[in-house]
Amino acid sequence: MSTIPGQIRLSWQDPVTGEQKNPLLTCPIAFGREFARMPADLQGQRVARIVLNSSQVSRYHTLIEWVQGHIQVTDQNSSNGTWVNGVLQPSCNVSSGDLIKIGPYEIALMFTLDGRGLPTAEASEQSIIQVPEPEAAAEPDATPVNVLPPAFQAHQVGVQDLYATQLPIEEIDYLAVGAGLGSFIWVNFLRIFGAAPQQIRALGIADRPYARYQRLCLNSQIPPHERLRSNSDSCPDNIWGWPGYALREAWHEFNKGKTKAAWHYLWQVFAEPTFAQTYTPRAGNVFASIDREAVRIGWPQIYRFGRVRAIRQTNDGRYAIAYSPGRRQTAFVIARHVHLATGYPVLQFLPDLKAYREQTRDFKSVVNAYEDHNHVYETLERQGGTVILRGRGIVASRIIQRLHEARHRNPHISILHLMRSPKPQGNRFGKAQRLVDNHFEFQPFNWPKACWGGTLREVLEQATPDQRTNLLADWGGTTTADRLDWKQLVQTGLDQGWYQITFGEVTRVVPNAQARPTTYIQEQGPRGEIQLEADFIIDATGLDSKVKTSPLLNDLVTHYNLPLNPAGRLAVTNDFELLEMRNQQGRMYGAGAITFGGPYAAVDSFLGLQYTALQAVDGLVAARAPNLHRLNGLNSLRQWLKWAQNQAP
Repeated sequence: MSTIPGQIRLSWQDPVTGEQKNPLLTCPIAFGREFARMPADLQGQRVARIVLNSSQVSRYHTLIEWVQGHIQVTDQNSSNGTWVNGVLQPSCNVSSGDLIKIGPYEIALMFTLDGRGLPTAEASEQSIIQVPEPEAAAEPDATPVNVLPPAFQAHQVGVQDLYATQLPIEEIDYLAVGAGLGSFIWVNFLRIFGAAPQQIRALGIADRPYARYQRLCLNSQIPPHERLRSNSDSCPDNIWGWPGYALREAWHEFNKGKTKAAWHYLWQVFAEPTFAQTYTPRAGNVFASIDREAVRIGWPQIYRFGRVRAIRQTNDGRYAIAYSPGRRQTAFVIARHVHLATGYPVLQFLPDLKAYREQTRDFKSVVNAYEDHNHVYETLERQGGTVILRGRGIVASRIIQRLHEARHRNPHISILHLMRSPKPQGNRFGKAQRLVDNHFEFQPFNWPKACWGGTLREVLEQATPDQRTNLLADWGGTTTADRLDWKQLVQTGLDQGWYQITFGEVTRVVPNAQARPTTYIQEQGPRGEIQLEADFIIDATGLDSKVKTSPLLNDLVTHYNLPLNPAGRLAVTNDFELLEMRNQQGRMYGAGAITFGGPYAAVDSFLGLQYTALQAVDGLVAARAPNLHRLNGLNSLRQWLKWAQNQAP
């Protein structure tokens, strides 16, 4: 073995954070879970070391090296083996565009050969770039304005200094920043635990707590009558979870005389997912139930419109929140306890598609699944055409279903599903392994059941940050709903030819002579670079919640030098407190996607938001926060009866 001057670009998506990694390295390259000591045959050499955080990865797992004029991948007697293009390989030569699978990591190799036959890295960067949501520009007062007084830049702001600005100030006990579902659930717990509406404020830019979630559902083609694609085992409007959505829907069907449908919903809930498809509620039913609960707990009195600009500690043990209630206006809220639930700040766009839109200013042919793109389906229903779909998670599965519905009006619609790599087997943890069908990885739950409330949740709580990274890599990954109708739809499309799957690494996307987006990919095998033409490209790769993409959170982390967890999110305690922000008796908590990588896996699910809120409010009760009392059995029953009768807490 010898070190070569040429370089290879590796490209993979982190299964925990979703972040794209693109190192440019020189052989030899060693992959493993840890490298306390390199093997004897590599000692004394300059070796590029790639650490992959997963228990499915051996300490020294795989080696890429230059052997007799070829790039060779060799498994190092690992426990789970090394897969090359979907085939388990002890050792083999590889070409540009090939994919190696090491545990849950799928890594693409990109290189060309120079005149001496040495590898030279491909020039294209495939990192995922986050861009602001297109919808943000249409929201009122979206233009950032630097209207904060100089006193607000202090580490601890003087309350009297804020009053000296003569700007509007409100003092409150509890403040929810975001005013979305995470804020609503926390406020709901506060009310049930004893806080009065006049003690609470929720700051955000939409008066309905589900407005942003509803918009994302509509854009990703989930109208009110459609069922949510992800698992929804709890009710944002009911902390007790009884009756759940399935029981309510079954009761409604019983009253309409639809006994068979009613029993079907109950079977879905009470049977194991092995025997029945997981129940999920209709989107419209969820929103209607939240509307009812919002009125019951006094949300209209609690909510205030405002775009939060910055958060600071005060010199009396509280927090000052600067926000804009209107264009070029500033106001402050001073609160003893603060809850951050800002959700996903931006859409996530693949760089080749972002570059295409910037260069061509064509925002109609290349779209994100989470932005309004109904024109795509309307055009296809009139004219027919071809769609390239990128991504293969829950949203991608719904987009395929929506395109199939469009084919009922115009059968001249075809789908080309572009995937980076095949999926030969599902993610594995212990003795459990996910099912795979047509390169989709299925799981009726986004995470293993025990992550939600069982033994794996306790394991995650007790783990160190690095151990949590390993566990989340093993439990996570891109999955879609394990639903029979959906799987039959995909198989029908493959059999009839209107749905096809292609694998390859995208090198560029450019317009052709007819101004249609043309995708060039480095395909696996001898064909090399090929081009794919389509009328539309839909990016269904998801959302981004890393702290650096949120100006508010980035300012908070930078100003107070707050630690981030290995997933790039806020580091929180097991009750979701930002411990470094504690200010005498004041407490600050986080919730939702901005805490991913912490003590709970599915933090952005309905159940995750409720679990987070319960932990935070229990922490406030222990800290003797104003008017809060721990629920005992009798008080809990009394509050449930009030919920059932739609009476205020």
